[in-house]
Amino acid sequence: MNCALVTGGSRGIGRAVCIKLAAMGYFMLVNYRSNREEAEKTLSLLREKGGDGVLLQFDVGSREEVTRVLGGWITEHADNHIEVLVNNAGVKEDVLLMWMKDEQWSQVINTSLNGFFYVTKLVLQDMLMQKYGRIINIVSLSGLKGLPGQTNYSAAKGGVIAATKALAQEVGRRNITVNAIAPGFIKTDMTEGLDEKQLRSLIPVSRFGEPEEVAHAVGFFASKESSYITGEVLSVNGGMYS
Repeated sequence: MNCALVTGGSRGIGRAVCIKLAAMGYFMLVNYRSNREEAEKTLSLLREKGGDGVLLQFDVGSREEVTRVLGGWITEHADNHIEVLVNNAGVKEDVLLMWMKDEQWSQVINTSLNGFFYVTKLVLQDMLMQKYGRIINIVSLSGLKGLPGQTNYSAAKGGVIAATKALAQEVGRRNITVNAIAPGFIKTDMTEGLDEKQLRSLIPVSRFGEPEEVAHAVGFFASKESSYITGEVLSVNGGMYS
């Protein structure tokens, strides 16, 4: 059975990605940290469309939890291979650097950057054995352009972008591609507090994006047809920045 793992799959972009990959025929491993109700909703939505999957609860920023839960699942299901990994989990703690607390820096870096390392390292081992894999990292406009009030988030996502390019060079010979997708303003919980009317003037297509539009890009990078594209960062931002 070919599987796909999406971290932070309970809501927003993560949920849309889970539904997309399930429609492509993958058995879904839906990771979430705390909101089981929303994670179960994701599972029921992808099952409505004929897919299937399981929920895996762990904090991507905890090496112990990743090893115990994800490592445990991999060991117990040795005949099932995770062909697609989408590192989507992330948190924001927006504040100007001069007022940023140590924990606001650490939490954001830990989830996005350390989480990428812990999860990818574990999943990569079998991809190398199988000589096939698709690793897709959800980064951000913030990691490319830098946004005020997001020094921590920009640093975390910028780090993942650099890691994407480096890892792509390490594993390309094994038919494993590593790409990143950098969303701009997408209609999710993360952007709920933003004034869309005001920000719309900054976006050439004059609207926020939908999670499904990011998921469509993930589906492309997850496909076998994208095998000659690796180390790339695809912006999904309505033309706001490239």
